[in-house]
Amino acid sequence: MRNRSWTLGLLGLFLVFCYVMLQFLLSTAHIGQLVGQMEPRSEAQQPFKHIVLIAQELDNPFWRTVEKGASEAAASRGMKIDYLGPIRINPTEQTSLLEKSIAAKPDALLVQGIKEPQYDMLISKAIDQGIPVITLDADEPDSRRLTYVGTDNREAGRRMGELVAGAAIGKGRIGVIIGSEQAENQQQRLEGFRAAIANMPYFEIIDIRASNISRIQAAKHTEAMLKQYPAIQTMVGFSSLDAAGIVEGVKAAHRDGTLVFGFDDIAATRQGIREGTIKASIVQQPYEIGAVSVQLLDSYFKGAALPQQHVIGTYILDATTLTPVSSP
Repeated sequence: MRNRSWTLGLLGLFLVFCYVMLQFLLSTAHIGQLVGQMEPRSEAQQPFKHIVLIAQELDNPFWRTVEKGASEAAASRGMKIDYLGPIRINPTEQTSLLEKSIAAKPDALLVQGIKEPQYDMLISKAIDQGIPVITLDADEPDSRRLTYVGTDNREAGRRMGELVAGAAIGKGRIGVIIGSEQAENQQQRLEGFRAAIANMPYFEIIDIRASNISRIQAAKHTEAMLKQYPAIQTMVGFSSLDAAGIVEGVKAAHRDGTLVFGFDDIAATRQGIREGTIKASIVQQPYEIGAVSVQLLDSYFKGAALPQQHVIGTYILDATTLTPVSSP
């Protein structure tokens, strides 16, 4: 009987102890919560800034690399990138996506310029609502965008002209494939290319066709062009998928001696250079374009003034062990 009383007493003491400890822990947690509310929130706890990136073409390798650069730069700066774009190149859909994105009220917009009055108006609408806009890859110079980040496309075209002139001696009759007749960056590359070869004897552009940034269309246009104009000895592509398509078109036309020059650095272009079916490529730096645009946004959010443009250089990719040689 005495042992039973002793056991019940110990159990009672244990329960009292547990109750006291529970109250202590609850009190400590409450105090910690109050202190947390009084302390300023750390940068890591601040809500992410919502940045919308609108690409020219959603799954284009160039734009996927731009997205990667932007997303990785954003991750360490309290930003989140939402990546949008048409499945196939479609300026009307790009414009619609910009309008819808403005309605969603993001903290900033990264967009490719289209150089159309309606697009300019939408950029102004975003700015009026306090949404900063940076253009990438192709500028919208007459708009109120904050800055442009990307290639100097006229300079890249001029550099292509010099590259072709130096390598295509004796093969100066040229066929050109551009990504789009509407894209300002493509037109600027073509302008630079024309200017570079204008005063060079024996170099002449025979025909120009648009691939709509499609490898299949580049191949079809190349085959048709080479059959229509047997004098063409050199083919130049100005968007990322053109060179690979040109190679296929050259094979279909049975014109194996045709020199091929491309733009950008994708797996098919590297393979063509390795196999000798592509002479060289002018390469942009899309990762840097995405990363730098986010860095500039971060500076802008912190009160810094931005330059009118931030040019990212190009380099040449050729058969010298496929090692890119940086531009001066």
